[in-house]
Amino acid sequence: MAKKTEQKKPDKKSDEQSSQPDIVTGETCPMCMQKTATLSEHSVEVPYFGKIFVFSLICTNKGCNYKIADVEAEQQKEPCKYTIEVDKEEDMKIRFIKSSQATVKIPHMATITPGPASDGYISNIEGLLNRVKDQVESAKDDAEDEEDKNKAKNLLKKLIRVMWGQEKLKIIVEDPSGNSAIISEKAVKSKL
Repeated sequence: MAKKTEQKKPDKKSDEQSSQPDIVTGETCPMCMQKTATLSEHSVEVPYFGKIFVFSLICTNKGCNYKIADVEAEQQKEPCKYTIEVDKEEDMKIRFIKSSQATVKIPHMATITPGPASDGYISNIEGLLNRVKDQVESAKDDAEDEEDKNKAKNLLKKLIRVMWGQEKLKIIVEDPSGNSAIISEKAVKSKL
């Protein structure tokens, strides 16, 4: 058996307390069925949210490269909705936790829906907006219609202005599992 379990040290210090990840290699990838998958699990203590578990699977088969990740709260959470309006450059540092079951809505810009390819992750508002920016850039590059390219260019300009604190943007996260959060006094939490 090619299985190997190891623990790695966290890369950087932060306000969050992170356990050392448990890593198992040589597992069967659910996509290519080769024993090239690496599983990782670790826990993170997120201030004002509690302990969460981060799970990931990464296939190292060059022809596959399948990846999936998710986060799950240690304690059962109620379905929730978070709403925040970001309007300052400092807001880009606000902690953002998204489970694979969450829907993220940025009105008039983008909607990220749950599904089989949806990942859970821990980031900040800037990280979320960079993900959206990458998708808009990809759509712009793939667009054949000039009008679609112009819409994408305008969305990219708006994203940059928001990230520089020059324009406001509303972000809504709806999670039936309750495993998502926006950690800020500015965020409004309500029942879903």
